[in-house]
Amino acid sequence: MHLMTVNNRAMGMWLNESCTDDFILLGIFSHSPADLAHFSVVMVVFSVALCGNVLLLTLISIDARLHTPMYFFLSQLSLMDLMLVCTIVPKMAASFLSGRKTISFVGCGTQVSLFVSLVGSEGLLLGLMAYDRYVAISHPLHYSTRMSQRVCLQIAGSSWVFGILDGLIQVVVVMTFPYCGSRVVDHFFCEVPALLKLACVDTSLFETLLFACCVFMLLLPFSIIVASYVRILGAVLHMHSAQAGKRALATCSSHMTAVSLFYGAAMFIYLRPRRYRTPSHDKVVSIFYTVLTPMLNPLIYSLRNRDVMGALKKGLDCCRSSSQQ
Repeated sequence: MHLMTVNNRAMGMWLNESCTDDFILLGIFSHSPADLAHFSVVMVVFSVALCGNVLLLTLISIDARLHTPMYFFLSQLSLMDLMLVCTIVPKMAASFLSGRKTISFVGCGTQVSLFVSLVGSEGLLLGLMAYDRYVAISHPLHYSTRMSQRVCLQIAGSSWVFGILDGLIQVVVVMTFPYCGSRVVDHFFCEVPALLKLACVDTSLFETLLFACCVFMLLLPFSIIVASYVRILGAVLHMHSAQAGKRALATCSSHMTAVSLFYGAAMFIYLRPRRYRTPSHDKVVSIFYTVLTPMLNPLIYSLRNRDVMGALKKGLDCCRSSSQQ
């Protein structure tokens, strides 16, 4: 009898230790009627983001007219957006619908790694895409040589590599901190600042380094964007034809819109002093750039782009003719 009691106690302690390996995500929605409506809207946005990015990737891959540097970079952007929404939203939806808000230690680390890698890669890619527009407008005769296939692969590859390195460094450091107290994360996914609040050691040095890293990862590509558009504006002002200038600026409008959406939200989240940060604000803005921006990017680049709309029309005509046969 005594042996059974000891075994039961040991089993209970093991279960308790196993349970503490999990984190609890508080989420962003309650089950009130208003939040149910908000959740439905988020799921519609997620579905549109999923379909829009898959469609854009498909069109770019099958239509020869879209096999250009700009659309190659756009395909990489769509792939990043697709991976980003699939990293965050399915787990959030499953937790909300099932009522099980736990996420395993490994699952949390995976989410941190993927999220940081994808956001970092996308920020760098958007910056380097501005250079592509600069070369196309300011040096159109040398565009094919300056933006060769090799250069395009180097630009896309460097974006992925720097983003992935950033993600790996952050996840290794964050997940090695001891979490001996509460494991309740006041967020709808595992985000580094939310996790650091739960660590039972002083993380101020890492938070300072993290802030410096965020400044570098945001301001470096943003400075490339500003420099590129200053050069583009200078080239447009020196154009003899006003119509040519309008066409040149029109080709940049989609990219400028995407940049404004991404960098506006990212700077609000990561470049604010800690004392001004609140979980409720962070959650709302995180929804903006983890779900809404990936939905808007394919719409921005397709609805305002004749080549993409032409490829879509051609694809629909092919489907229609094949169904009639």
